[in-house]
Amino acid sequence: MKQKIVFFGSSKYVIPVIQTLKSANSRLNLELVVTTEQNPNDAVPSFSIKNNIPYLSVSRLSHPIVNNKLSIVNAELAVLADFGLIIPKEVLNLFPKGIVNLHPSLLPKYRGPSPVQNAILNGDKKTGNSIIILDEKVDHGPVLFQKEEKISENDTAESLYLRLFKIGADNLIEVINEYTNGKLKPVPQDHAKASFTKILSRKDGFIDIGNCPPAEKIKQMIRAYFPWPGVYFKTDLNGNEKIIKLLPKGKVQVEGKNPMSYKDFENGYSEGKNLLRKIGLIPN
Repeated sequence: MKQKIVFFGSSKYVIPVIQTLKSANSRLNLELVVTTEQNPNDAVPSFSIKNNIPYLSVSRLSHPIVNNKLSIVNAELAVLADFGLIIPKEVLNLFPKGIVNLHPSLLPKYRGPSPVQNAILNGDKKTGNSIIILDEKVDHGPVLFQKEEKISENDTAESLYLRLFKIGADNLIEVINEYTNGKLKPVPQDHAKASFTKILSRKDGFIDIGNCPPAEKIKQMIRAYFPWPGVYFKTDLNGNEKIIKLLPKGKVQVEGKNPMSYKDFENGYSEGKNLLRKIGLIPN
């Protein structure tokens, strides 16, 4: 008989995880998806609707109606990936075998909401996935499984998140089976080695071109902050103040315009070449 499970997740990156849990050979019965996405056209609700998976959109998990719906499912185990809310104790306690969390870093490094962005921003050559058992602290629980993944020089946060969650989904079913069968024992993290990431805001991508970071740091920012919050600066172009976004693959986007290559930016704006030189994106 298939084991009942609930999934918690809230972005396009977790769709491979839901697909894996829903697959016929998973030996799991996905009873409910819980997401913070509210619009039926958002990634998780849209996928759930198309695949006839019951889903619940929430803004918090402490509401009695939410807890009641989770209780009715009567699942022994839940899976969480990129959910966005801290799971309160009363929800953790609903699942006798706990909540298995797929986290895209090699814990205890890069706990928190932006692990991939920080790995790229810090120039790391590798990252990976951790599958842990959740406890009441953020990304603090014992580890069931870890797997390293190389960070390529062209990886953005988007490409790396997509790849890590796909790899994680591929490993997830075997890890769950071995854990629930008692063959895989959780190993506590070395909490003394923990590092923490923060929620990103729009201002994190702002560059003051009067006091620019080093060129290498800007290049890391462009990759780490794509597609959000993005890297941008403000300057006068042809006599008008404009926001200019710096994009991966050698592109820029002037406010109100389509993305263009560095060369087209140089040719289209008299200030273009000097701006790119000042930021360090082209040689002097």
